[in-house]
Amino acid sequence: MKAQILAVLLAFSSLNAVQAAELPVGEKTVFLLDRAGGRQPIGTLTIAPTGHYDLRLAENHFGDIFLSMRPFKCLTGSEKHWCHVPYPYANERRLKADDLTDLEYDLLFLWKGATDYGINMWNGVYYQLTLADGRFSGTLKEVDMDVLSVPPEQGNLRPLTASDLHEADPDSHWLPGILIE
Repeated sequence: MKAQILAVLLAFSSLNAVQAAELPVGEKTVFLLDRAGGRQPIGTLTIAPTGHYDLRLAENHFGDIFLSMRPFKCLTGSEKHWCHVPYPYANERRLKADDLTDLEYDLLFLWKGATDYGINMWNGVYYQLTLADGRFSGTLKEVDMDVLSVPPEQGNLRPLTASDLHEADPDSHWLPGILIE
């Protein structure tokens, strides 16, 4: 019986080691990708061996735009502005090879038309990330950010569900992808 328990524990620990080995560590550059495949650097991501990370947006790439009674850091395009939305609730800021949700929450944006006044919370941008070959890539999902206007229930660090994320037409968005390498 002890041998079986030890075998199970060893299997789990080797699985965790494999997952940890797949997660890249060190500093990476965060790029938003435009429709033509161009890259716009927006910051750096530093990942510790524990999976904890630090995301730093390049403030000099963002302009300050006052929208809906508060300042936003926005990338300005000719047709749309892409405004970063800092996630307002608890976030462990920890990555696992099979769970990139914390980082997805740190990369929330809203878009608004370049000539629009104010913002619409239903114009939320959620980049759903995948990890392959030491690089993170993501495709844009649309999300109604009103879901985040009410604090989540205690203990629920991830209030957005799959049903809140909607497929987006990449041709209808200025920055439909993200790449971190």
